[in-house]
Amino acid sequence: MKNNQSSQKPELPENYAAKLAVIAGAITTLGDGLATIAAAIALQEAENSDSKTSQNNTNHSRQLDQIQRQLDQLSRRMDKIERRK
Repeated sequence: MKNNQSSQKPELPENYAAKLAVIAGAITTLGDGLATIAAAIALQEAENSDSKTSQNNTNHSRQLDQIQRQLDQLSRRMDKIERRK
């Protein structure tokens, strides 16, 4: 008689599978929400990086223009000096 009782599996409530499905769905939804937030943050970081890159490019362009003007001035001065000789 004891063998029969120990070999029997305990019975689960009828709605146990449904409850597990609801819990799994909630966890999945939470995971999807976190993934969406992470993607939004990554997008913001990429936009900020692009903005900084664009700003740096503008600054570099200004610096190059300034250097070019200085070179032009030096070149004109050199021409004047050479003409005097």
